[in-house]
Amino acid sequence: MNVKEAVVARFQQLMEERKLNANGLANLSGVTPSSVYSMLDERRKEVSVNLVKKLCDGLEITLGEFFTAEIFFDLEQEIR
Repeated sequence: MNVKEAVVARFQQLMEERKLNANGLANLSGVTPSSVYSMLDERRKEVSVNLVKKLCDGLEITLGEFFTAEIFFDLEQEIR
């Protein structure tokens, strides 16, 4: 799993826990729904740290709390 896939999986986990859909997460975070849908799109290869921060702010968690999830412990090498 690469970092973008892990970020998406982590947000999906948090959305499920909080019973949110992409629109709900966008509303909480003050971003457009298209930003959230774009992040969730498998065809996109990157996600911005600024978007991750805004989404974390909306969920009222820190970046540290977001990235200390076990899913980030064994990511594949990004340099190829």
